[in-house]
Amino acid sequence: MFDSLSGKLQNAFKNLRGLGKISESNVADSLRDVRLALLEADVNFKVARDFIDRVKAKSVGVEVIQSVHPGQQIIKILHDELVALLGDANAGLNLSGNPACVMMVGLHGSGKTTSSAKLARLLLKQGRTPLLVAADVYRPAAMEQLETLAKQINIPCFVRLGETDVLKIAREALEFARANQRNTIIFDTAGRLQIDAPLVQELVRLRDLVKPQEILLVLDAATGQEAVNVATHFDQALNITGSILTKLDGDARGGAALSLKSVTGKPIKLAGTGEKVEDFEPFHPERMASRILGMGDVVSLVERAAETVNEEDARRLEEKMRKGEFTLEDFLEQLRQMKKMGSLESIVGMLPGGANMLKGADLSKQEKEFVRMEAMICAMTIKERRAPQILNAPRRIRIAKGSGVSVSELNNLLNKFNQMQQMMKKMGKLQQMMMKRGGGGIPGLGKRR
Repeated sequence: MFDSLSGKLQNAFKNLRGLGKISESNVADSLRDVRLALLEADVNFKVARDFIDRVKAKSVGVEVIQSVHPGQQIIKILHDELVALLGDANAGLNLSGNPACVMMVGLHGSGKTTSSAKLARLLLKQGRTPLLVAADVYRPAAMEQLETLAKQINIPCFVRLGETDVLKIAREALEFARANQRNTIIFDTAGRLQIDAPLVQELVRLRDLVKPQEILLVLDAATGQEAVNVATHFDQALNITGSILTKLDGDARGGAALSLKSVTGKPIKLAGTGEKVEDFEPFHPERMASRILGMGDVVSLVERAAETVNEEDARRLEEKMRKGEFTLEDFLEQLRQMKKMGSLESIVGMLPGGANMLKGADLSKQEKEFVRMEAMICAMTIKERRAPQILNAPRRIRIAKGSGVSVSELNNLLNKFNQMQQMMKKMGKLQQMMMKRGGGGIPGLGKRR
């Protein structure tokens, strides 16, 4: 996410180190590099120019705090200005109606249908009762796609196959929502390859009928400055309330995110970070600025972990680890929980300095290794997972064949697991000794109160 921009910005900070004071002359070259990095990321020219002017005005003449590098101080100024550029704080959704109506608009291929399902899932987790409405009567299979996604997340979808009157579909959907106590309606509307009068007029008529609390423009983050032009046109026609940036997990240069709020005045409210329905999150300007500057996003990482890890299961697992009773079955559960958190690249990218760690690293190879490990454990019986010491040669040959790996690969997994078990047992014994002596135990392994 914004890897190219992040790397170039960090390179721009290197020549600031060692300065006793930040002056106009010694900061000019670095800010020139920052400006070039923004322009290469497809940030709007005026937005980039104004951004640099603000940073320069706040940087020049600032006394360097003792033990703090000038580069770090300018990074702080850049961070604050990036946050302001992205919208200061997360702009929540207005869902005051009953039912509250949300219109998803945008060009063809921007990800409206997928984002509609992702939004419905997010609202369901927040205690809402969403209804998806297939209001795209032009794109082949658009209704079927939304219906399929709705079944995956167990949310009702209002579909009228063969109906071409969007307003009729909307009226019936409103009646259906009221009759079935659905308090949020998400309209997946039609898109075009480019903005045209018929598209705009249809959306205006739909808006006037359903009177939505939110009109969200769905934009592909990779489109750069063109996304700003699209946003301007839609805003002029419909008065959008905000936008959703999709495909942020791709090689997006960042121009759309950094230009949208400044040019349109409308906040980015949500972001799509992957292909799965769970890869969707509220857009937090401060966290995004930290990611762009290579500072990571620990808050989002903790939130993601909290969503996937059950507290009671975590306590049970901690107890087993402390007693040295951690089994291959527990290890399999840990692998699956980690997969739920997202790709390794996305997890590492949220760590401070994660962007540097990702340079030249082939995390896809490690992810494939996790898949092979999962396959090996799944090829075992429950008894074998819980007591791997019974795995003799015939059993190992059977498991290797069943999981499509060599016996040596299986042996390697078992050896690593055995080493991990031994380490856990030693830590458990050390914990007990420290508790007996009143030392309080090893941090992180003591009982929670």
